[in-house]
Amino acid sequence: MTPPIVGVLLFRRDLRLGDHAALTAASQECDKLIPLYVLDETAARPAGAATKWWLHENLRQLETALRQRGSGLAYAENDTCGMLSHLAQSADVTRIYLQHDAEPQALALETRIHDWAMSAGIDVRRFAGQTLLSPTNIATQQGKPYQVFTPFWRTAQSQISAERLLSIPSTLPPLPDLLPTTTLVDLPLLPYGEGQWTNGLARSFIPGEAAALKVLDRFIHEDLRGYAAHRDRPDMPRGTSRLSPYLAIGCISPRTVWRRVSDAIDHDPSLSPDGAVFLKEIGWREFSHHLLHHFPFLPTTPLRQNFSSFPWRSTARMPDAARDLRAWQQGLTGFPIVDAGMRELWKTGWMHNRVRMIVASFLVKELLIHWQEGEAWFWDTLVDADPASNVANWQWVAGCGADAAPYFRIFNPVLQGRKFDPEGDYVRAFVPELRQLPAKYIHTPHEAPPHILQEAGIKLGTDYPPPLVDRTRARARALNAFKSLNDG
Repeated sequence: MTPPIVGVLLFRRDLRLGDHAALTAASQECDKLIPLYVLDETAARPAGAATKWWLHENLRQLETALRQRGSGLAYAENDTCGMLSHLAQSADVTRIYLQHDAEPQALALETRIHDWAMSAGIDVRRFAGQTLLSPTNIATQQGKPYQVFTPFWRTAQSQISAERLLSIPSTLPPLPDLLPTTTLVDLPLLPYGEGQWTNGLARSFIPGEAAALKVLDRFIHEDLRGYAAHRDRPDMPRGTSRLSPYLAIGCISPRTVWRRVSDAIDHDPSLSPDGAVFLKEIGWREFSHHLLHHFPFLPTTPLRQNFSSFPWRSTARMPDAARDLRAWQQGLTGFPIVDAGMRELWKTGWMHNRVRMIVASFLVKELLIHWQEGEAWFWDTLVDADPASNVANWQWVAGCGADAAPYFRIFNPVLQGRKFDPEGDYVRAFVPELRQLPAKYIHTPHEAPPHILQEAGIKLGTDYPPPLVDRTRARARALNAFKSLNDG
């Protein structure tokens, strides 16, 4: 009699059941199946506090969805290979299924799993799904990784498959009798003193695959039209898709987003201009993963090596730089669009993309503080923190990454605010002490006449800080630093 096939389905950044190739294969091939999540911070950069909360909530939703299909979700902490070895002995596991992840630390874990499995006589089956395309399949005509987005995206689009999406299985193989006793609440995911901060995150995003699909459907049917015109307007809450938290943790696959938006365009060609702009944003996510895979040093080292000697102001050695960093983190810079963005981040775990560029430019150029300080803060506070996108975007703004903006392109936070938040609605939503200011002064309260400030109930320096820096001097300081880099 043939022994039953017992498999492990290892979840990582793919917390969904739909369009999940590893799950589909495991459900078809195994007699018994152990869905497993290991919080292995030895195999990846430890998640930030916001991501850990988001991970906890989405694991809870995933576990419920698995139970509804006759299965469940086992948990473990650290030492993924050790847990797999334990299951191989205690539950007679002979196959391991997982979704391939080209992020360097995730790939290193896959290599360790493969090496252990080979020695143990266990079959490891890896499937695509983290990105639309494998980073190893896209190269220049010279066989090198792309460092410029436009040619990368041109090549990538020609390779994206039109294969149908994989449906969610109605039932799954049963669990073996002996399973790890660790539960979700045993994992150190929820922050100590959970309360007001996580409540703000919970009001902003509903976890789970079903919620992700609803967000996508709403965006396609209600907000895709006009996306190109509205996506830079933080004062329009429905101007963007808000899918990034779900993509970051894998509640929805990039193929699902691509396929459904493409189908909508095919059904209504008038959506094509807006759809192309949106899909290009998915392309930038692909480009970021491509970069991190080929240049794994990016989290700590600039892609443009000459930036290694850039004269950043050290927050460790310069008290005034540390003070400026704290003011930026707390949304107390005296530049309303910057402060609104940083407070939106703290309150909701998310920030509008246009404002991300504004606040990042302000930190690295106006304050001359290292991009890694900003990247670390975003990593800790964003629910959509992604190891590839976070690093690639910060290096782009700092001028030291791939396809980077010229260093001399310094966002003027006042002009950016006036252009993209013309009536000040975004600022008023997140900087309530400025709520009574008229639109004329909402982005420059320090220029408002005394009687206007008095009528608005604002005392500069008490209710709201004056500008942290003189922009003219700060811009000159940044450009001189860049010039010294080039001269050297």
